[in-house]
Amino acid sequence: MTNRDLSLVFAIAISPLISAQFEVPFRCGTGEMHHVSAEVTSDPLLPERIAQANTALEEFTDSFVEEGSRGGGGYVIPIVFHIVHNNGPENITDAQIIDAVRILNEDYNKQNPDWDNVRAEFLGIVADVGIQFRLAAKDPSGNCTTGITRTVSSLTNEGSSAMKALIHWPRNKYLNVWVAASADGSAGYTYRPATAQWLPNEDGIVLQHTYTGSIGTGAAGRSRALTHEVGHWFNLAHTWGDTNDPGVAGNCGQGDGVSDTPTTIGWTTCNLIGATCGSVIDNVENYMEYSYCSKMFTAGQGTRMVAALNNSTAQRNELWQTSNLINTGVNGNAPLCAARFTSTTEVICAGGTVQFTDASYHNVSIWNWTFPGGEPTSSTEQDPLVTYSIAGTYPVTLSVSNGSNVLSTTTDALVVVAGDPGQAPPLVEGFESAEQVGDISWAVENPDQDNTFSITNASAYTGSKSIRIQNSTAMAGRNDELFTPTMDMSAATDIAISFRFAYARRTAVDDDRLRIYVSNNCGDTWSLRKQLRGATDLVTGGTTTSIFVPNSGDQWGFAEITTISDAYHVPDFRVRFNFESDGGNHLYIDDVNINGLPVGLEEMFTNNSSVMVVVPNPATESAQVVMNIATSGKANIDMVDMLGRTVRELHTGDLSPGLRTMDLPIDELPAGLYFVRMQQNGRIEAVRFVVQ
Repeated sequence: MTNRDLSLVFAIAISPLISAQFEVPFRCGTGEMHHVSAEVTSDPLLPERIAQANTALEEFTDSFVEEGSRGGGGYVIPIVFHIVHNNGPENITDAQIIDAVRILNEDYNKQNPDWDNVRAEFLGIVADVGIQFRLAAKDPSGNCTTGITRTVSSLTNEGSSAMKALIHWPRNKYLNVWVAASADGSAGYTYRPATAQWLPNEDGIVLQHTYTGSIGTGAAGRSRALTHEVGHWFNLAHTWGDTNDPGVAGNCGQGDGVSDTPTTIGWTTCNLIGATCGSVIDNVENYMEYSYCSKMFTAGQGTRMVAALNNSTAQRNELWQTSNLINTGVNGNAPLCAARFTSTTEVICAGGTVQFTDASYHNVSIWNWTFPGGEPTSSTEQDPLVTYSIAGTYPVTLSVSNGSNVLSTTTDALVVVAGDPGQAPPLVEGFESAEQVGDISWAVENPDQDNTFSITNASAYTGSKSIRIQNSTAMAGRNDELFTPTMDMSAATDIAISFRFAYARRTAVDDDRLRIYVSNNCGDTWSLRKQLRGATDLVTGGTTTSIFVPNSGDQWGFAEITTISDAYHVPDFRVRFNFESDGGNHLYIDDVNINGLPVGLEEMFTNNSSVMVVVPNPATESAQVVMNIATSGKANIDMVDMLGRTVRELHTGDLSPGLRTMDLPIDELPAGLYFVRMQQNGRIEAVRFVVQ
């Protein structure tokens, strides 16, 4: 069928509410000119110009005859992804972009694994469109690029023409795709060539990050959004025509300009036997439908898209020319410009392995790795697997070559190998002796390579140093990890973890979270044991818009974890602190103790005397008494006030020598001075503390 009453503007707005069951339909906004900058839409001649361009392109398309055979990626299109982000989850990984390009190439070259599952009625016209998309290797100035740019801007939350104005590469050289937190209220939009002809600086596709690829923040059910948008960019209409609403009977009077797509009202569900508008059966599985089971373009759609590529409207015909492929570096001539690599993990136990993956670019043909402390100690593989048997901290070096030039990179202290069995308890750490966390065999994972846990002398509960993460609104959504070394708890009877913390909110709604996990297999698996939230029990310093630096002991909190079963009495016990930012203020951690004593107090405990310490002191809501019992025997332990009156009975019975921790029930006590008193073997010992 042919219908020239096609919409002059396509602004595709796909609903972000698609469920795993595909129950919610796409939402397309046909003719939504609000996406276009105001200075363009204010031109009174714009509608006439668009109409003229559309008429000329339709006439060309109707008479277009393809020369030679198409298929197998015969047309190569340089593509660039501009990730506009505000340091949130929309700052997706390169891997997610690469995944999106993979899906795009499969769909346009009849390589998607499910194409041959289409209805038998359409199996013979599934199109190998023959368009291949390659990430640009040279930018407009001829400099080396990965084809992925990153721009920090709050405009990511708009996804409007103003956002696109931040960065745009020439549309006659690149297909521009902007990835953002929002697509101007949609999940994605673009313009067909007749409209884009007059929008050279806005020509391209805007996608919400959750509709980009099938990994990371994307999902398989949303991953065909880019295929759909590129179809529009190549001058395809929806299968039902140009209305904004599929499923409407009036769509039977519409057309998509393609003869082998049956007339249809349009589908929002995958009804494989659907037949409307008098057709025998509808092409429900078409990429330009909203049926959520898209698998194909028809041969007619393929021809229509190739016609747009061979026409000068919006300069689509300049993209695939040999000179442009050379200038954008996608014809195989890209220069070697970076030695890079990634690894599966940076913290392992002795005997563990690390998978290294080359991420260098471009045209790398030779790899030379060195792995001090690893086995093998060197490798020429592209992606080697390395085993580390001895505890320590090790660097990794990668040199790459394209046969003529060589580039190298070294990452110091990249691999942290923890002992197995680990160090003997207790672990008592106040961070006073370290400049970096690696100096004390602790480790950090910082997946976003921005602010993370580090040692600071800005504030401390004890001494002059603590661990801090510099948190800000730009950190929202980030997760950072702090790991203890392994500990040999195989002879433990009980495990207790305690630490000091200080945190302030930046606004009254900040809900940053500190989680503490434990592992009984060196970190292969983790179990959550405590969570402190900014909305409830993490705040110690109130709310302040300025940078939070605790300036007194009462701006620090105390936390203890004792809910650790004997399943964790293992030789490779570890603890992990996870901080999830909600854009609040700085967090500090100090005086970490695992079956140990408060930092600065361990020297008080000897083998021949009993010593008691109350922490915290002064106390507000909760407190504990830590006791080193020197001898065995029956003991009476109670809490007394300043007049010597017992206010709480704590323990009566035998106690064996060793370290003991006991909760103090102070939540209902009035403020004042109190004592914990222990009577054992004719001796009386006491410690004073204050309830505030």
